[in-house]
Amino acid sequence: MKINDRIKGLRDLMRDKEIAAYIIPTYDPHQSEYLADHYKTRVWISGFTGSAGIVVITEKDAILWTDGRYFIQAEAELEGSEIKLYKMGIPGFPTYIEWLKDNLNEGDSLGFDGKIFPQSDVRKLEESFENKDIKIVDQYDLIGELWKDRPEIPKSEAFIHHVKYTGKTAEEKIDDIRKEMKKKDLDYFLLGSLDDIAWLYNIRGRDVANNPVVISYALISKDEAWLFVDEEKISSHVKSYLMENGIQIEGYDKVIDHVKGIELESRIFVDPSRINRWLYKGIPEECEIVEGTNITTEIKAIKNSREIENQKNAYIKDGVALVKFLYWLDKNVGNAKITEVSASEKLEEFRQEQEGFIEPSFDTIAAYKENAAMMHYSADENSNYELKREKMFLVDSGGQYYDGTTDITRTIVLGDITEEEKRDYTLTLKGHINLINARFLYGATGTHLDTLARYPLWQEGIDYKCGTGHGIGFLLNVHEGPHRISPVLNDVKLEKGMVVTIEPGVYKAGKHGIRIENVAVVVEDIKTESGQFMKFETISYCPIDLAGVDIGLLTEDERSWLNDYHEKVYDKLAPYLNDEEKKWLKEETRSI
Repeated sequence: MKINDRIKGLRDLMRDKEIAAYIIPTYDPHQSEYLADHYKTRVWISGFTGSAGIVVITEKDAILWTDGRYFIQAEAELEGSEIKLYKMGIPGFPTYIEWLKDNLNEGDSLGFDGKIFPQSDVRKLEESFENKDIKIVDQYDLIGELWKDRPEIPKSEAFIHHVKYTGKTAEEKIDDIRKEMKKKDLDYFLLGSLDDIAWLYNIRGRDVANNPVVISYALISKDEAWLFVDEEKISSHVKSYLMENGIQIEGYDKVIDHVKGIELESRIFVDPSRINRWLYKGIPEECEIVEGTNITTEIKAIKNSREIENQKNAYIKDGVALVKFLYWLDKNVGNAKITEVSASEKLEEFRQEQEGFIEPSFDTIAAYKENAAMMHYSADENSNYELKREKMFLVDSGGQYYDGTTDITRTIVLGDITEEEKRDYTLTLKGHINLINARFLYGATGTHLDTLARYPLWQEGIDYKCGTGHGIGFLLNVHEGPHRISPVLNDVKLEKGMVVTIEPGVYKAGKHGIRIENVAVVVEDIKTESGQFMKFETISYCPIDLAGVDIGLLTEDERSWLNDYHEKVYDKLAPYLNDEEKKWLKEETRSI
């Protein structure tokens, strides 16, 4: 069925149910960033495959909203359909809520599937329509009625993440949560976000590609803990483990009965951005709902010493795989047919050789020449460039290991590049160094620091339409909050033990894309009469391609940082390489 035919079918259902506008977001029942195929309703209705976006369909209009990472990709994927692209964050384009407010009439009904829509978004809609008679209809999954060959909900088996990796048992983590609940005078904590549940109970799964989570809900009281999950996923071994840690197992669909059965006048904590409308509405009206960021989200963002130790080890293994890949690439481009897709597959092979590797942490972005201008480009049979001894090749990739989650980007110079490309590469490197080498006063947030990475680019009139960095999970989601480095306001302090990426870039449509990304952990630096200062400790190791660097544009301090970093790259990775790879790495990390 073509996209326009799908939209027509949806409009027919909307008319039957007297719905004037229907919203299709990028969500599952747990507000996950990456979705199991069953929940990719927005992809199905629009054909747009990016990881973020929202579609609104009315009788006359079909619109997709997405952010700057996907403008180029969205324009290409929407071609041939009636769907128009509205660019988030760009002047002249209203938000989807603003558009709905302007285009819905008094008495109209607005529909969406309440089982996937977060309560926080519903509240924004309700507030926007406060002075307008718009009815909210949240009980229909209209896409589900149309999508006849919809994939099944995954049923992968859960596995235990051992305490030798996590540093704490599930029982200890639950105890930590209860201490926080006591401080807030809470009776219950309702949890819908899959990464929080996996972290809290020390379980992992394969329900979502690249995200080792188990589709489930959790509920914590003062003296009981529940996991609501398809019981086919829980082996006898995992069941015994959970019971030993004080966790009761119930069927996935039983969560609503438990929520509705919570004692009246209880105080229950939820994160409205991470709990769906359906479950939120199930909380008895007589209960007091306390809202905020999930308690688990705030605790797991600060890695304990065991997690950091393991994470560092994962990045050594990951660096070895990357160097083997870069060596292979250097020796074979121009001598054998290598495409964006085959290069990605080869990189995964090198990661598979590393102990404890499970799967990639996201779909590798392997983008050659102008394809790299699309920040989250994904090669397919129509765009799969063959690599030549010219221009640049951007590779953004990562792995899921038992001892950590990795994420790293390198832009590789395969041959001759222009002066503009070399300048842009060097400006990106300067921005990277400027931030990753920063000293900052405790209390600073990622929003405070974001401009440090952009400053060298801004001086040349260049900017990138995305954040500079994100938190990373521990054998969990590659994007993890609550902290981030971004111009979008974020009030979360950068705490000791937080892990974050630093990844400025230059993206010029039709020309080239450049990104240099490392991962760092926040650590304490000097303490003076002005207070405690913090800094970043780099934990990812892979050479930065010197062929892209205009040394004349680097300051002495920047050259010193690059030389010191490359010395560490060689010292940490060389012991795991053969003689030819060592020789190659020595040249790639030479002092400049």
